Amino acid sequence: MASLGELTAGIAHEIQNPLNFVNNFSEVSNELIDEMKDEIKKGNYEEVSAIADDVKQNLTKINHHGKRADAIVKSMLEHSRIGTGQKEITDINVLCDECIRLAFHGLRAKDKSFNASFETHFDSTLPNIKVVPQDIGRVLLNIINNAFYAVSEKSKVESSKADVHYEPKVTIGTTSMGNMVEIKISDNGDGIPEHIKEKIFQPFFTTKPTGQGTGLGLSLSYDIVKAHGGELKVYSKMNEGSLFVINLPVEKTNFE
Repeated sequence: MASLGELTAGIAHEIQNPLNFVNNFSEVSNELIDEMKDEIKKGNYEEVSAIADDVKQNLTKINHHGKRADAIVKSMLEHSRIGTGQKEITDINVLCDECIRLAFHGLRAKDKSFNASFETHFDSTLPNIKVVPQDIGRVLLNIINNAFYAVSEKSKVESSKADVHYEPKVTIGTTSMGNMVEIKISDNGDGIPEHIKEKIFQPFFTTKPTGQGTGLGLSLSYDIVKAHGGELKVYSKMNEGSLFVINLPVEKTNFE
């Protein structure tokens, strides 16, 4: 994982980008206001209206990039809170079910064109284990949301092909492995190229378009699972999809 120096440099770089936009659009807007005052004195209200439209566009962009910086800071605060929550005896099957339904319905509410299905395969013999449920829930939501994003993006491409019938699907399942509880989350998206797969757990690395992801979700997920004494792995095959495997330890303290 990244060293403290690399992480600090990454934070500075990621926050500096949206701040540069905020500063630039603010300066331009300031100049436009001066122009507007001049045009008002001249009585040229058609030009005043055009300048006002430009200022409004700039303010929209300032708001967008301000929210981007805000999202980065919030993600970093989530990183700093790892390990501070209280562990509780948790039914992982219930947590997984809640998270996939929350992600699915949340995406449908935000995007009316969102079209995907999901399946659940839960091991009824799975023991309850001691975890910080909010943290593990965050891990599950990060991975599930990424999976739905992957199948949704593939669906947009495949829908334009007349001879292709593609059914976007995300699957989540659990298995009792004796001293471990295993959670598998898979999708039938495009898969992850090998050179990208090596980087996906690095802070600030994202393949999503600018503004759509902070690049901290999987890094945070990796750290949370590691803090629980577990493992997070990814397997992927191009054009077939990806599989994320979370292994969490079953300790004696889980039953105390």
